[in-house]
Amino acid sequence: MADGTAYDDASDQDLLARHVEGDPDAFGEIVRRHRDRLWAVALRTLGDREEAADAVQDALVSAYRAAHTFRGQSAVTTWLHRITVNACLDRARKAASRKTSPVDDTERLEQLLEPHESASAPAERNDLHRQLLEALGTLPPDQRAALVLVDMQGYPVAEAARILDVPTGTVKSRCARGRARLLPLLTHLRAEGGGGDVKKSGGGRNRVQGASVPPAAGPHDAGPSDSAAVKGGGGRA
Repeated sequence: MADGTAYDDASDQDLLARHVEGDPDAFGEIVRRHRDRLWAVALRTLGDREEAADAVQDALVSAYRAAHTFRGQSAVTTWLHRITVNACLDRARKAASRKTSPVDDTERLEQLLEPHESASAPAERNDLHRQLLEALGTLPPDQRAALVLVDMQGYPVAEAARILDVPTGTVKSRCARGRARLLPLLTHLRAEGGGGDVKKSGGGRNRVQGASVPPAAGPHDAGPSDSAAVKGGGGRA
């Protein structure tokens, strides 16, 4: 693969165009730039590392093959997030329909905590993180995806709507319904955090009035081992 510095001055849209024209390394650079954030969205939406890695892989393969259909009506990152969220929702719906034997929630949630976080973060914070992920797992996939994008990833409602390819009112409605369902589960977390209610303000996120989901650790949930799970996106499908 070519040295990534060769693409430093290229925009995402330029890279996608180069990929369509036959550049064997351009799509790999797109993957390098965006896979961590795509992974974070997939992990928080699905709550399972293997499912999230598979969803991101599915999304990158789809994007690789559909690059010629990109018309520049949105940012490349928005386009990639839309494909990734759709791949996550497809997997979540399939999982809900087959409903095999239940997994051990405690073990599953423990696996979602990053090794560096478990070693260095206070035990109370890890416990809040586990409870948050557990609560999010009770939501329907559509509501979970909206809350992950708006409350956890920090996207404005308008951008989340573009990613999900739905009207802004639908995103607001899904967030409101999701927060209403989470409220009984998260009230004690908000009290323990000492932050009180998060009120709507002009300078904050474009949220709907009501309970908000506490943000997770940050925009990048994946370490090097997780990123490796989707590093093959630059190869020919």
